[in-house]
Amino acid sequence: MTTTVPTIKILQQATQPKWVEQAIANLDTVLLDHSHCERKAASFALNLMFRYPSYEKLVRQLTAIAQEELQHFEQVNQWLKKRNIPLAPLNSPPYGAALKALIRHNEPQRFLDFLLIASLIEARSHERLGLLAQHCPDPELAKFYKGLMASEARHYGIYWVLANEYFDPEIVEPRLTELSQSESEILATLHPEPRIHS
Repeated sequence: MTTTVPTIKILQQATQPKWVEQAIANLDTVLLDHSHCERKAASFALNLMFRYPSYEKLVRQLTAIAQEELQHFEQVNQWLKKRNIPLAPLNSPPYGAALKALIRHNEPQRFLDFLLIASLIEARSHERLGLLAQHCPDPELAKFYKGLMASEARHYGIYWVLANEYFDPEIVEPRLTELSQSESEILATLHPEPRIHS
């Protein structure tokens, strides 16, 4: 399968075509996982606000992100209902836990890593929703995925801008390069269970 992969600056490696094949062959599972991803993204934004409540710009912008992620959660759930897919738990791929393990424990490094990891996850989501929009055999669902891409791009941009606002870019860029390389290595082996981040 040939894929036209959007170039996203902060990602070290593009998604491999095997993921696209796996996802298209298991759209219902990927859609259910997408629901979980939107809920987790809202939760992450809220948790970051509670962890760092004195950062006014962060609180304001992450409030908007959390609201938008919950809107997407509801929209994906409507698609689940339309396709008769029951809400159900799914085993998580190693992606999230492996990224979380990279977050340093001491402040302010911990704060920086939270922002950069979030930016990478949103960037990968943007890329993969674009691939689903391009290859999904259901035109309506493809249109839905395409409609979400702008939000994911805006979200990864917001986290990246916040990192550069609260930290010197000379600190941000080398750390982003390290984390991005690790993120690509985590995805180098295709997880056997189809997921948005597998």
